[in-house]
Amino acid sequence: MNFTINTNKSIYFASDQHFGAPTREKSFPREQLFLQWLKEKEEDMGALFILGDLFDFWFEYKTVVPKGFVRILGKLAELKDKGIPIFFFVGNHDLWMDDYFQTELGIPVFHESQTFEINGKSLFIAHGDGLGPGDMGYKRMKKVFTNKFSKWLFRWLHPDIGVKLGSYLSVKNKLISGDEDIKFLGEDKEWLILYAKRKLETQHFDYFVFGHRHLPMIINLNEKSKYINLGDWIGYFTYGKLDTEFHLIEYKKELQSR
Repeated sequence: MNFTINTNKSIYFASDQHFGAPTREKSFPREQLFLQWLKEKEEDMGALFILGDLFDFWFEYKTVVPKGFVRILGKLAELKDKGIPIFFFVGNHDLWMDDYFQTELGIPVFHESQTFEINGKSLFIAHGDGLGPGDMGYKRMKKVFTNKFSKWLFRWLHPDIGVKLGSYLSVKNKLISGDEDIKFLGEDKEWLILYAKRKLETQHFDYFVFGHRHLPMIINLNEKSKYINLGDWIGYFTYGKLDTEFHLIEYKKELQSR
């Protein structure tokens, strides 16, 4: 996908907010901070990429979506109505997202990795779950969760039961939630880095941008290509900014430095 942004605007990236976890009440301050960030960056925002797990659990029934998150959804709608392109990549917590964002907010939703050409820079973008070697248990489980028959069965649960059950399992079950040891494993063991290096064998990308690992990092894959993980909005409150280069910024530290 070719995509051109005005040179006086920046491209913003954020991932893994997990709003709603561990409870709606405890999640609310993080939602407020993210909302403040969206408002603050709005004037400089040439485009916004959300790389998955915006919600800790999301399931779309034909006529029902999970209750809450009105301020966040309203702000995204406002940004889109102002002409700011927004792209949403589903993560392992919101993989049951269907067409609600596209229909109600005009925001395209991607279930697979995508490539973008932005102002002369090539980007490979994905949430990151299920990519690279290993993690076979999750990959098998993801096939079950995304199976049309499994989704059909889940829809037979009343939304009051289905959403409550899904939210509980998302927080409590590590296999479903994707919770993992957020320690840097080393370049030779980080599976998304290994995946990116393998992709570079057949095609060049200036930036590989992922979420999912919850670890903010920028790593040189070679002299011309970088791997970026956006971190999260739980412990790090980090976001990506692309202008002439790609920057990874801690929002709380940014606020404290003013």
